[in-house]
Amino acid sequence: MPDELKRRLRFLPEASQEEARDFLRDAGRFLGSLPQEKLRTFPPVSRIKWQLIREEKLDELVAAIRFERDNPSAFRVTGRVRPKAVIPGADRAALSGEVTRLRRSEMPLRARATELVWRDGVLVVRGYAYVANTPPGKGLAPRLAWLRKKESRLRLPLAFRTRTEPQATRDSKQALHCFDDAGFEIVIDPSRLRARGQWKPGIWQLTLALPAPGGYRFGSVGKSEVGTAGHSQARDLGNGARMIAGFTDGRLQITVETPEAEVVDHTLIGDAVRVLVRAPSDAPAGLRPTHLTISRKSVGQKITYPLSMGESEDNGLALHADVPIADLSVAMSPSAATEDFVTMVVLADGSLRRATVPSGFRPGRYPLPEGREIAVTTDGPGLLKLHDRVRQPVVDSLEWTPQGELLLAGEYSGPGESMRLVLRHGQRFEEHHLPLTCEDGRFTARILPDRMSSYEDVFPLRQGRWYLSLRKENANDHTADVPVKLRCDLVDSLPLSHRGAKRTYTVNRRFFDRIFLSSGPVLTDEERGGYRQRLLREVHTPRFKREPLREAVFYNSYGGKQFSDSPRAIYEEFVRRGVEVEHIWSVSDDQVALPPGVRAVEWHSTEWYEALARSRYVVTNVGLGDWYESREGQCVVQTWHGTPLKKIGADLLGTPKANPAYIASLPHRFRQFTYVVSPNAFTTPIMRNAFQCEGEILESGYPRNDVFHRADRAEIAGRVRATLGIPENKKVVLYAPTWRDDQRHTATKFKLDLRVDLAAAQETLGEDHVFLFRKHPKILDAVPGAGQGFVWDVSAYPDIADLYLIADILVTDYSSVLFDFAHSGKPMLFFTYDLEHYRDTLRGFYFDFTERAPGPLLKSSAELVDAIRDIEVVRDKYADKYQQFVKDFCEPSDGKATARVVDRMLGVSG
Repeated sequence: MPDELKRRLRFLPEASQEEARDFLRDAGRFLGSLPQEKLRTFPPVSRIKWQLIREEKLDELVAAIRFERDNPSAFRVTGRVRPKAVIPGADRAALSGEVTRLRRSEMPLRARATELVWRDGVLVVRGYAYVANTPPGKGLAPRLAWLRKKESRLRLPLAFRTRTEPQATRDSKQALHCFDDAGFEIVIDPSRLRARGQWKPGIWQLTLALPAPGGYRFGSVGKSEVGTAGHSQARDLGNGARMIAGFTDGRLQITVETPEAEVVDHTLIGDAVRVLVRAPSDAPAGLRPTHLTISRKSVGQKITYPLSMGESEDNGLALHADVPIADLSVAMSPSAATEDFVTMVVLADGSLRRATVPSGFRPGRYPLPEGREIAVTTDGPGLLKLHDRVRQPVVDSLEWTPQGELLLAGEYSGPGESMRLVLRHGQRFEEHHLPLTCEDGRFTARILPDRMSSYEDVFPLRQGRWYLSLRKENANDHTADVPVKLRCDLVDSLPLSHRGAKRTYTVNRRFFDRIFLSSGPVLTDEERGGYRQRLLREVHTPRFKREPLREAVFYNSYGGKQFSDSPRAIYEEFVRRGVEVEHIWSVSDDQVALPPGVRAVEWHSTEWYEALARSRYVVTNVGLGDWYESREGQCVVQTWHGTPLKKIGADLLGTPKANPAYIASLPHRFRQFTYVVSPNAFTTPIMRNAFQCEGEILESGYPRNDVFHRADRAEIAGRVRATLGIPENKKVVLYAPTWRDDQRHTATKFKLDLRVDLAAAQETLGEDHVFLFRKHPKILDAVPGAGQGFVWDVSAYPDIADLYLIADILVTDYSSVLFDFAHSGKPMLFFTYDLEHYRDTLRGFYFDFTERAPGPLLKSSAELVDAIRDIEVVRDKYADKYQQFVKDFCEPSDGKATARVVDRMLGVSG
């Protein structure tokens, strides 16, 4: 389908009658150009939509699109024998069976392992399995599981025990169906894989069969990303056999091997690593090992070493090969990436086998000059692994104390005295730096995840995976970090969990032995995921609204991320006046420090929905969602959070950035607010049009900007400087850029587009300046060089208003911070290296920024540094423009904005 037609279909509910008629005409022509059988290949909901287009049933088509928006890739299924897709609003009787009938491939079995553990000699597989869009129900046929031997008709039935698994519903990423009953536990007894009492090599594939409308659906079990269900596991079975539970092409299978030889140990003999090999003494002559080959994986270079006979052992032949350290030391520089080697056993008949190791294989490392080492270790399938790598810390002891502190210890022969432990978030790239103790080739570290320091506060470790690394104290960024590994024979000791005050912390692994600390969610299983959130909105919220209103103020600042901005100013005014109300603050992931007497409620928790439904006053600086509806007697204040330079909302109509569905929802979204706060006369008409705001707009000025008029602002600034540790003799440059729409990690997470030459800036300005970097919350990457004395990453500081007070100069680009900072009267510089591209391609502006900017527009880092150095000249040059800018965009500005808002709130309520 042409992209333009696809977009018109997507936003058909927002189209005018004329646009809808034109779409049906153009879509009908497109449909007529397709072979009749092409429609049958479309997904079920698409087939229904295109059938409605063919029949020009516009109302039903719009209903189908709206349903699909709320339930992407989800629909209901009817019919026990001939299943059909059901879309509310579409007349089932009028749709042909050819369109609605579901093929078997359109109801796939989706299964995933969540845990693989060995218990009393048997493998226990836990996970979930369901048929898409078909929640497990009572009265259906049983769920089945079996192992089928590859290249054989042999099948071994397995008991399928059901269990509750809420993760299945969450992972389904839809809000229509509940799959909690899709959990399973399957036990695999290795002894059943014998043939006539003997171990025989073979591969067994695990298959599940689930009842569903139209008959059973069959499928395999997929892997997880991490933990026991994300890695292969090898176990000795005795009598020279081993079993591997692993994943091939993402599907779980069981492999039985009877290796002709195993590497059982290693030791250093002179300048060579002696690799010790054991082979069955009764092996046929042609299958006895004669050599080892070691290949450098990156280039395929291979060297062969003869196996010499040692003293015979009761359990087999003892062989060894001496591999010179020089053959394994191949890195071209001390910081080179890890070089991997593949080790093969050569048999007498010339055939090759991967070198395997037994359970409990002892790993080891042999130091090289310049901070490198040869590591001898293994992996999940139990293969011998050799590496030339930077010396790595290897954990051999870890435990949780009763106080919730994680103790780590292990071997590390690197430069421990100059290293620190870094916890780095796997998605957000946020970091915590912790002390490290190194002595006599060992290291120890302590992590208290419930109390991580952030400025003068402590918070629990943010939700997600935190990977452990060592970093040199003077390193500029993470590129030379050394990963912390777990000794390979200890991987079965994970996961290792501890329940903190509000969440569970778990040490687990990825990439076999790379350890991380996982910080779990604050929300409960009954609050997490699209399905549970829909119930909280549609079932629980109406129940809460039947309860009486409480005399409470419910505050929301940036989706629960901060105690800041205009909601904070309004809270402080309520407290100053002594108004008898309960103060409730929305917090996300328990990451916000609140004053005494303020009750925190977790973002989107049951308590959050209840507070939103029952508080007399609601104060927010962002939208609350198109699902939200205020109730009679509530006063809901939208303070918003900026003066617009960039076009927003409905003013983007006609541009590629416009989202007609969002724009169409704006009247309803803003109808929920008793009034909307505007910062100035310039913004008021923009709010009226861009937000389709039909209600009252209070042009009071932003409460957050009263901070510039507070009598104690000098005291606040002194306290902030002391909290940050900024030397008294240093001038403060605050850099606060916005994000770039075309610099993305994902749809909602943006890259740091750093064009400032920080090294050159430090050389020129470092003696008497500090450079505070405030990233936009949507930007994830770490700031290079932060923490080394000149560049300071203050992105996590709770309230940017405090930073305005200590800043001597603001550097920004197109961010709305410029309108707030203008209240200070202090100089501003605009680093607009991509002005034309940003203005003309990414975003449009409401006014000619080049003419009205209250400071110079700078294209290069060198120009920026020069302007900072000559800031007094810049101040004088732009004094008139600055004065006019303040007049245009900073009035009212008298320190009474908060009082005006609270007066209106209490008046409305009263």
